[in-house]
Formats: sequence, structure tokens, C-alpha cells
Amino acid sequence: MQHIDMNETVISIRDLYKSFGEKHVLEGINLDLHKGENVAVLGRSGTGKSVLIKIIIGLLKPDAGTVKVLGEEVSQLDDVALRALRLKVGFSFQSSALYDSMTVGENLAFPLKRNNREFTPEQIRKTIDIVLDAIGLPETINQLPAELSGGQKKRIGIGRTLILRPEIMLYDEPTAGLDPITSMELNRLINAVKERFNTSSIIITHDLTCAKSVGDKIAVMDDGKFISQGTFDEVFTGNEELIKSFYDYNFIQ
Repeated sequence: MQHIDMNETVISIRDLYKSFGEKHVLEGINLDLHKGENVAVLGRSGTGKSVLIKIIIGLLKPDAGTVKVLGEEVSQLDDVALRALRLKVGFSFQSSALYDSMTVGENLAFPLKRNNREFTPEQIRKTIDIVLDAIGLPETINQLPAELSGGQKKRIGIGRTLILRPEIMLYDEPTAGLDPITSMELNRLINAVKERFNTSSIIITHDLTCAKSVGDKIAVMDDGKFISQGTFDEVFTGNEELIKSFYDYNFIQ
């Protein structure tokens, strides 16, 4: 069993600001992700959650503040260093982002062939089999995305992200558009990925059940700021009006 130092910080965000013209999207964000930890960033649509993810992987530059990923300040990296860092950070898109013309096996092989050119066909197949087993879909290897359910596509999207064995996983609204039972299956998968692949993860979501199921720590975002951080119970035992309304919307409606 690999020893995990939960005190090691793998993502450190300090005083992060980002605006688009007059629209202030992030206003002084601070967040730490520790090794072996899942942090659920919870907020309504349009609160800046996805912009935060894009800054973490260097798709957007912050206006002010710092983002360090695995000890490197992302905004200071050149293209070569940024590509190298992105190989260690898996990004699971909300849309699954699978190639429609490729089978599941070919979709999973694609990042391996592009980034690990020394892999033999046998090594590629073995790696695909390991990942398909981990996500519980070994029978889909020869299927096309059009033949899969929405939940299966999400799982394959996560599998394609896992294929390069990233140290960090970033999930963008993983349960969006899924029925409650499939959502719970995906939540269990996110937790299983952490245990099996020793990943540290940020999960962007507006789904309170997802946040409660997968988040070792919850960070609630509103109007570009974190208004509360802590365990689920710590965050949702207070009387803060926005947090109460968020809870009521998810669990009482």
C-alpha cells in the first residue's frame, strides 16, 4: 500500500482574481488541495466554478493571484512545461468529449499513442483493460459512443482521463444530466478512482448529493468568492442564508 502524505499540498490557490470586462468572475479565491483528498467546489451556475478549473490547467490566465500545481506556478510556465504539467492533471469534461468515430478502445488508446510513443500494442491493450475494469465497463471496448448511455459515456470519459495515470483529477459537473441512480454510481466511481489510483481531485458541481458523496472538503462559491469551506457537516450546520437555500433547493424541492 502506497503511503499518502495528506499534509502535502498539490494545488495551492492564493488571492485569485479574474474578470471579463466589467464582469468580475473570481474575487479573491483561496483554496488548497492536499494529496489524496477530494474537494467539491459547490455553487450555482455562473458563479465562476468552471473558470477556476480553466485557470488551474492554464487555459486562462488570472488577472491577479497565484495558482501552484504540483509546486509549479501555472501562469509562469512556457508551452513545453505547461504540456508536461497537463499530463499529470486529468480533466474530465462535462460532455465526456469522446470521438464519435472511434470505438471505446480506440478512444482510450488515443492519449496513450499521442503521449507515450514507446508503448507497444500489448502494453496499450493491457492499460486499456486495467482502466475499463476500474470503471466497470470492460464489455464496451468495441462499442462506439453512440451505442452507450449517458452514464457510460461519462465513465468512459473519466477512463480516458485516467489512462495517463494523472496525479490530480479535475471533474467538471460529473453528474450533470444524469438520473439519480446513475449519479450515485458515478459518485461511487469518483471515490473508487481516488482509492485505486491515489488521485487528488477537485470536483466542480452544483449537485449537493454529489458534493456530500465525494467531497472530503466542501468549498461553497457565490459571486466569485468562497463563502464557506469545511466538511459537509461543518458547512451545512450554519444559518448562512445562501447555504440554507442551497440545501433546501437540493433536498426539499
